[in-house]
Amino acid sequence: MEINPAMPYQNHPPEFFWRFLVIGYVLTVAIELPILVAGLSHGHSLARRLMAGVWLTACTYPIVVLVLPLVVPPWFADPQHGEWAYLAVAETFAPLAECALFWLLVKTQATGAAPEQQPSSNRVTWQDYAAIIAANLTSFLGGEWLFENVAWLKNLITVST
Repeated sequence: MEINPAMPYQNHPPEFFWRFLVIGYVLTVAIELPILVAGLSHGHSLARRLMAGVWLTACTYPIVVLVLPLVVPPWFADPQHGEWAYLAVAETFAPLAECALFWLLVKTQATGAAPEQQPSSNRVTWQDYAAIIAANLTSFLGGEWLFENVAWLKNLITVST
């Protein structure tokens, strides 16, 4: 039996989620990294912006793909609202968690000086939060579109049983 990636989440075998984790992570980073490099405040070094593009997704994506489908099962059981419930939870969790993680990253690398005395590279700005949210929204919409419309990509996550 072949598993269609467009079918409801609760009908997928575990192999689908593990495959989706790897392929989806690479795709998500490919979409989000350029947005974060361009969108994060230029007070942050290029190395920090590149690290954010890889690390933030590495922290949140496994939760979105492997944990949330187990945490929100009553909503998944409803075929009319299940996917929307999952997307609402996942697409709220990811940007909020990534904003918090970026703040922690910057805070732990701070010099210890008072905020007004710290160089701009040791502060998180609203621009940084907006870039993280924009990157998440773009990867969600762009990734969803790619998985729906690019046959070879859809075939990569198809699991045969």
